Amino acid sequence: MTTEDENKIAASQKMQENLARIEQLTERMVDAIAHKRPMNPALEGPGADLYLSSSAALMKEWLEKPSKILEAQVSYWGQAMKHYMEAQEALSAGKIAPPENPGPADPRFKNPLWDSHPYFNFIKQQYQIAAKGVQDAVDAIDDLDPVDRQRLEYFSRQIIDLMSPTNFLATNPDALEKAIETEGESLVKGLENLVRDIEANRGDLLVTLADKDAFSVGENIGTAEGSVVYRNRLFELIQYKPTTEKVHKTPLIIFPPWINRFYIMDLKPQNSLIRWIVDQGFTLFVVSWKNPDFSYADVGLDDYVEEGYLTAIEQVKQITGEKKVNAVGYCIAGTTLSLTLALLNKRKDKSINSATFFTTLTDFSDQGEFAVFLQDDFVDGIERQCKADGVLSSYFMSRTFSFLRSRDLIYQPAIRSYMMGEAPPAFDLLFWNGDSTNLPGKMAIDYLRGLCQKNRFAGDGFEVLGETVQVSEVKVPLMAIACETDHIAPWVASFNGIAKMGSKEKTFILSESGHIAGIVNPPSKKKYGHYTSTAPIANPAQWKAEATFHEGSWWPRWSEWLAKKSGAMVPARAPGDAEHPVLADAPGTYVKEIVQI
Repeated sequence: MTTEDENKIAASQKMQENLARIEQLTERMVDAIAHKRPMNPALEGPGADLYLSSSAALMKEWLEKPSKILEAQVSYWGQAMKHYMEAQEALSAGKIAPPENPGPADPRFKNPLWDSHPYFNFIKQQYQIAAKGVQDAVDAIDDLDPVDRQRLEYFSRQIIDLMSPTNFLATNPDALEKAIETEGESLVKGLENLVRDIEANRGDLLVTLADKDAFSVGENIGTAEGSVVYRNRLFELIQYKPTTEKVHKTPLIIFPPWINRFYIMDLKPQNSLIRWIVDQGFTLFVVSWKNPDFSYADVGLDDYVEEGYLTAIEQVKQITGEKKVNAVGYCIAGTTLSLTLALLNKRKDKSINSATFFTTLTDFSDQGEFAVFLQDDFVDGIERQCKADGVLSSYFMSRTFSFLRSRDLIYQPAIRSYMMGEAPPAFDLLFWNGDSTNLPGKMAIDYLRGLCQKNRFAGDGFEVLGETVQVSEVKVPLMAIACETDHIAPWVASFNGIAKMGSKEKTFILSESGHIAGIVNPPSKKKYGHYTSTAPIANPAQWKAEATFHEGSWWPRWSEWLAKKSGAMVPARAPGDAEHPVLADAPGTYVKEIVQI
């Protein structure tokens, strides 16, 4: 038997083994899908109102301006047929080269075959022509409510991105090349990855973005030294071990968002905001929120303010013996910190000396990209889901955030994982992104209805613990950091909320980059700069026009400001005291809890 014959037999055996594995994996996938949670149609797409309003606007266009509609259709069909004829002429002339491709560069089509191979180039250009046709048709519709237009554009873009030829095996040259090179092994591994994700999400599909086995919280991520010194049903309070002989007298407490884990501020030593703050000589406390289950169904924003914020502030005062603390709120935790500050102002309570807001919204008149999900069809569906589950599951929130950046967080990872058979990368930021938590049902609806939809805090007032509070009642000295490309808390919307606060002393900083990278931006990397301005915090356009750009992180600028609010230096404080014994080492126990709904 020749070597060539032996290779053929080995290849045949490998193919048979792969086919057997595919059969087994298919059975597992069918079984997982059979146990899928009941689908909530209201969370799978927009309600009928959007279809009706869009159809009515289109019908009006057809009746009043038929030539406009016909022109758009003729333009699309003309481009598609012209390209088809050019491709046919090239082939009939014996040319292997495809026709000219005038379209803009698209990172999805990096493989040279998209430009050089007639088959792939034809598919790509036809897709691009069709995508432009859909986009042009949407843009041409008049007499649409601005929110309906935003939603129509968003969901049309989702359909366009979904139908990209890169998302299908038969039209993805990278996946086909890999399948041939590996004799089908890449497809089997891809199916294994697909089945793993479906099983992990109880029949639903959520792409795993990072290697979950590469990180362990408290071992190689979230490792700053500290101790849990207080615990209740909503949070653990972590006091971090000092690294300087003396510290500022006034302690600092950080309230992170409870949609994700707090260790985004302590991913690894070189980019840890927590370690950096401690190294600057501040006594630092960080709240680690509980991951709620069904028993937390009736926990609302009132409970977060009373059992969370007010309790944590009181515990820090007791442990340090100080009458005042400085506070930081990040994202939704900054929104709730502002509610707490307005309430304390009503009560004439001076416990907060200064406040810092990271990417915080308090005025929701501009809902940004989230507007597509903050209309009644989706919020009604969320409310029904919360009543059924007791919480808003992390699954729905992760999926929503991913669809805001679907190319980067859904389709590209899915292609690599399911078609190329690649393992998820060992990337700490993506690991944290996938480590999301549930929200108590009542709290989620309080936030979505009263703050996001009705904008009561920036309007007539939002009720907190029996008091009606407004954003103008936030009066402590403050600094706010927003991020230039933040798609979750747009910087202009953040600015407008800060502008409405009643504080006499306000400082606003605009960091480069987005919601995470603009905040977790250590000085050592010198990666993103920031803007400051002497213009009044009133008009964002004027403020930005008069702003000065500074190279590097905003952290040192904030530290200098915070130091002036933190009093004289005193001997460093070890975590806890006689009344607050150490309950666990940082990062605590709550941060490691997984609660599946």
